Amino acid sequence: MINTEQETTAAATAPPKATRKEWMGLAVIALPCVLYSMDLTVLNLAVPQLSASLKPSSTQLLWIMDIYGFLVAGFLITMGTLGDRIGRRKLLMIGAAAFGVASILAAFANTAGMLIAARAILGIAGATLAPSTLSLIRNMFLDPGQRTMAIGVWAASYSAGGAIGPLIGGLMLEHFWWGSVFLLAIPVMILLLTLGPVLLPEFKDPQAGRLDFFSAVLSLTAVLCIIYGLKQIAAEGVGWVPVIFIVAGIGIGILFLQRQAKLADPLIDVRLFKIPAFSASLMIYGMGCFVMFGSFFFTFQYLQLVLGLSPIKAGLWSLPSFAGFIVGSMAGPFFLRYLTPGKFMASALVLAAIGFVILTQVTADTGIGLLIVGLLCSSLGFAPVVTMATDLIIGAAPPERAGAAGAISETSAEFGGALGMAVLGSVGTAVYRSKMNITVPDGIPAGAAEAAKQTLGSAVVEAGQLTGPSGDALLNAAHDAFVAGLQIAAGSSVVIITGLVILAFFKLGRVQPATHSA
Repeated sequence: MINTEQETTAAATAPPKATRKEWMGLAVIALPCVLYSMDLTVLNLAVPQLSASLKPSSTQLLWIMDIYGFLVAGFLITMGTLGDRIGRRKLLMIGAAAFGVASILAAFANTAGMLIAARAILGIAGATLAPSTLSLIRNMFLDPGQRTMAIGVWAASYSAGGAIGPLIGGLMLEHFWWGSVFLLAIPVMILLLTLGPVLLPEFKDPQAGRLDFFSAVLSLTAVLCIIYGLKQIAAEGVGWVPVIFIVAGIGIGILFLQRQAKLADPLIDVRLFKIPAFSASLMIYGMGCFVMFGSFFFTFQYLQLVLGLSPIKAGLWSLPSFAGFIVGSMAGPFFLRYLTPGKFMASALVLAAIGFVILTQVTADTGIGLLIVGLLCSSLGFAPVVTMATDLIIGAAPPERAGAAGAISETSAEFGGALGMAVLGSVGTAVYRSKMNITVPDGIPAGAAEAAKQTLGSAVVEAGQLTGPSGDALLNAAHDAFVAGLQIAAGSSVVIITGLVILAFFKLGRVQPATHSA
């Protein structure tokens, strides 16, 4: 009798299960997530046609490519907090409408300046997507197990967008003009604007105060300065200009955090960082993105410049890795039946580390198989970490702060990814140049040799202009030097992931799935 009463009481106090409406709403939430990652990748294929049509300068082309990601990263915290104040569904609908309008402007841009402006609006609108969708999941799925599954679907949708973006974009470019890739957003956003008000609930913090404009400016400036500096280092190496931007960004970021600690209604609640599950999960997520995005710096160069694959074939060979992300994102809830989130993350990270160990064995002669196996293992291992870490981050925050918590989560991913490409990319470049200074064959013209020492791409161009065995010798030396950098970067990633395994096991090993009720 006592057991029956206890079971009845537990059932009465357990969070309600999501209904069919919530799961249909999750499908609607996945739409902008797919589109967000598609927009990050699809433009790369359009660059040749875009350049021929608009004739942008090198600086303009750089801003066309980068301003979207810059502004997404810069506005995440502001948009996450804004959604908590005005309503998460409302912000998502506003962002979707703005994204659709900006996509049309980008598709029919007739100058480089117009395209830069359109991409800037796309970035600001895109910054509404992750925090709004994550915070809506927090309110729609109150049962911890269902919420973990929903976040797995959310994470998998980003991977799906990254996988299908180059494929659909390639098909569009074969039959239409470069701007057609932006029109892919229109039907998706129309569907979201139609179904969102019906299937998605509205939620906002009833006690929220006014948005602190100065804090928003500080967060935007700090993030943009740091991200810009990191990307400059990734593209051109360490220099005074990017270092100044990074130092300035860190300084402004410190002022931002000091201001948040004093405000009655801050943009982000700095007390969240004192919660072990929150801070440890944030570190694991950010540093995991560090090693994964750092590997991207080498992957596509290896496929195209070492193996000689075309961009579309390189994209096709990246599909197994994206498939690994999708499968791994959905696997978490099953394994949580047997392991706590921390122990599961530690186990998954071991698989990711094995993937990077495999990458340390890749050479210019091993072909594509070893690379794909290594990338598949690392993606299968890291994807469930994204799901688990995000779930713990969102669950650790009170419901009224879910938007801000989601924004912090995604900002850490942006920082980790940019830092990984900058640091590991710089390590690879330094190793490449060091090796080339020693191994450039004799008999190569001085100008060609000097250009080849800078980047693998330059070496491929110079080798193609040489006749006889000297061209092959230069190309082989460049391939070997590049692969040496890849191996050292992969080895460094193994060390970093090992540290994350220890952090997950000892800091999160006993943490149970969050059970906040909303």
